[in-house]
Amino acid sequence: MGELAMLKNDETQKTQVDPETAERFIEEKHIGERIRRLRLKKSMGLVELGRHTGLSASFLSQLETGRVVPTLRNLARVAMVFSKDLSFFFETEPNALFRIHRRSERVRMPQTGVEPPGYFFESLGYKVPDRHMDPYFAEFVPLEKNQVPKAHMHAGFEFLFVLEGELEVRHGEQACTLEAGDTVYFDASTPHSYQCAGKKPAGAIIVTMHHPPQAQPIPLRAVSAGAGAKGHAAAEPEHAAGDGN
Repeated sequence: MGELAMLKNDETQKTQVDPETAERFIEEKHIGERIRRLRLKKSMGLVELGRHTGLSASFLSQLETGRVVPTLRNLARVAMVFSKDLSFFFETEPNALFRIHRRSERVRMPQTGVEPPGYFFESLGYKVPDRHMDPYFAEFVPLEKNQVPKAHMHAGFEFLFVLEGELEVRHGEQACTLEAGDTVYFDASTPHSYQCAGKKPAGAIIVTMHHPPQAQPIPLRAVSAGAGAKGHAAAEPEHAAGDGN
């Protein structure tokens, strides 16, 4: 960071260090891009940012595009406007999440706990750790005579988009038949099931969205009553949505 402070003056913003080294440093740290993202996030124009920092709009524009090397003093002025520490501009940025799932790499799995299975599914997000939703491709096959679809439930919400065929969806006491292009969004904590409603298999995209139940406030009386207890029973974990059942 010391090399950034080696400037002739604040008016020309010309650096005394090797230009290639300075440009490479700016590019690696994406300082101009970080400033621009902060500014746009606040819906702030260059002129307005200039009023807050005492820097000209033209200089800020060149700073954001990496055409000038900033001094630590000027970076500090910008950081203060956005309530950031100066170190914000020099920390390594985390890599943005981006995962490709090739069709040839997916694994086709049968519905578990049912024989013969009523559908087969493929995870579309298995490469993403700690994901907040689980996308699947599912193929629902016609059921055999007297075969009843298996209902299941889990925390969160579910979204289903029918790609082809006809699909019957049961949710609690409700039932509906969906066709290609139809969608449904529902509370997954209510028992639900799917069933191919035609003579040909039905294909659908299913997305289960994780939404753990919110903690409920504990009454003061309950706290007082349990103050002398040595421990408490752990809550039983809810059925996970990851297996697609």
